[in-house]
Amino acid sequence: MQQRTLGRTGISVSRICLGSMTWGEQNTEAEGHAQMDYALDNGVNFLDTAELYSTPGRAETQGSTETIIGNWFAANGRRADWVLASKIAGPGNAWIRDGRPMDGKQIVLALEANLKRLKTDYIDLYQLHWPNREHYNFSKSWTFDPYGQDRQAIRDNLLEVLEALGAQVKAGKIRAIGLSNETSWGTSEYIKLAETHGLPRMATIQNEYNLVRRHFDHDLAEICAFEDVDLLAYSPLAGGLLSGKYNDGQMPAGTRGALGTMWRLNPQSETATKAYIELAQQHGLDVCQMAIAWCLTRPFMGSVIIGATSMDQLKSNIAAHDLVLSPQIIAAIEDLHRLYPRTVA
Repeated sequence: MQQRTLGRTGISVSRICLGSMTWGEQNTEAEGHAQMDYALDNGVNFLDTAELYSTPGRAETQGSTETIIGNWFAANGRRADWVLASKIAGPGNAWIRDGRPMDGKQIVLALEANLKRLKTDYIDLYQLHWPNREHYNFSKSWTFDPYGQDRQAIRDNLLEVLEALGAQVKAGKIRAIGLSNETSWGTSEYIKLAETHGLPRMATIQNEYNLVRRHFDHDLAEICAFEDVDLLAYSPLAGGLLSGKYNDGQMPAGTRGALGTMWRLNPQSETATKAYIELAQQHGLDVCQMAIAWCLTRPFMGSVIIGATSMDQLKSNIAAHDLVLSPQIIAAIEDLHRLYPRTVA
């Protein structure tokens, strides 16, 4: 398994990252532990979670994924074998610290709870799950309007959050910090604040990136290239959409679509999905492996976060690391992207 150093941190991670958000809802603790065992045995040393998980987010299961991971650490004593990433939730969910926005106090409260559930005294990469302010992620691009927000208050809050994270880095509870569901402006502002105030620098950004949702290409990719910020791509299969399991009105029981957490379903995305499936079939490829392997070709890619609800899915997704796409297939993917450049709901 190839490794990559995240940003300027010196932290080396596998190019495939094990995502865990199904554990505690779609997967049992035993299944989550089995996935950790298999991934580690096959060269994956990077594990991503969040205080929100499992998904869909709800009070009854909030924090369950971190607890499952913590129980594995306690049972195996192999915490050091993993580069562990977790997140503090942004505002909006009443069952997570009353839905409050991130600030200095909430950073401390959230991190202490993360560490307790994870049964560890440090997190390698601590990420801001989504911004306090309005943003265009989660298919909000049609309604996103940055005007009318208190610009100075937003800047003041960014600095407060960064200072709080810096204090936790100094305390040894965090090794590096990152963003998630962030925009170009937010990323640039955090970098500027870090340089101006001598604070920790954002090393990564975890945003959605896949064959049918490539907003990242247009400006965030440039920031990452010039500022050494690595993308951690979540939903490389577009929440399972690219497998074709939702085509023609299908809604398999137990899937994210059936659970109500799929914001990607629309006629445009289905048309694009069918085209990518046809391309994979023409070349004798599994479309899911093709999608993951293509993500790994992108120069700004730190690691691709995979998720699975079965061991067969997990094995196939990890094996995509070894798939080398020909220049002809990559060119054909770009041709399809020109035909279907925007497939958001």
